[in-house]
Amino acid sequence: MVKADRSKSHRIFRFWNPLKGSVKRSAQRPSSRSSVFAWLPQPKPGAKEADNPLYHSTMAFLLAGQGMHRLPRGRWGQRQIMHYLMCAGPRCLGPVVVTNICAGIIFAIQTAREMAKFGAVSSLGSAFAAAYCRELAPLLTAGVLACQVGSAFAAEIAAMKMTQQIDALKMLRTDPIDYMVMPRVIACAIMLPVLTTLALFCGVFSGGLLTTQAYALSMTTFLDGVRSYLTVGDLLTVMAKSSLFGIVIAVASCSRGLTAARHGRGVGESATSAVVMAWISLFLIDLIISCFSLIG
Repeated sequence: MVKADRSKSHRIFRFWNPLKGSVKRSAQRPSSRSSVFAWLPQPKPGAKEADNPLYHSTMAFLLAGQGMHRLPRGRWGQRQIMHYLMCAGPRCLGPVVVTNICAGIIFAIQTAREMAKFGAVSSLGSAFAAAYCRELAPLLTAGVLACQVGSAFAAEIAAMKMTQQIDALKMLRTDPIDYMVMPRVIACAIMLPVLTTLALFCGVFSGGLLTTQAYALSMTTFLDGVRSYLTVGDLLTVMAKSSLFGIVIAVASCSRGLTAARHGRGVGESATSAVVMAWISLFLIDLIISCFSLIG
């Protein structure tokens, strides 16, 4: 009698919940729009997520491949690009200007002091163009962007992941990579060359002003040395390098945010790790470019 009542109650429960099994099965089945996240591992609830440099580097490479696949097709959120252009551009003007003015003065002081021992202060402009304009200014500007914008991108995406906003985007059949990653990548790739141009102007002006006041070297002589050594090809190379640096910063930040742990500490860890990953990637890429220019 008890078994009959129990089986009858089960049948009634299934009658009032006819979609329970189908909902569970549909939740486990990924949709076609969310299949782009198949390369991201989905840990079990409560499981500890991987946190090692090899894991995050691999995820960054895969995310870069996803971005290269979408870029020619124009699959990105155009409405978000202007917002991230403002984040990566005007908000970084102050730190970029101050950093490069100080760096230009420091570089000019140290270089002119050594060249004065050999009576070659008149060639300071050439040395300034070779070292500061080609290498130091793009790296410093990219470092400012990585610290101020890259960390914010990683923390924002990590917070969205923790609060399940990314899952909500997938439920709304919106590709998170097109919506979140691509606008940030495009904005950083556009704005970093602009910031680098401003950095070159600030560094050259501050360095020339110091040599004019301290070593009685005219600004015309200093600028002639910079102009004679820094060709148009060098400027185009600096701009292309800066655009590549912007892409690397955005990809590293977004990848670290997407792979952040689902707890409050994961947001801070993702922001810190994004800056470190971006800095290491910038120096490695700059080293490879310098080696190729040496061979060429």
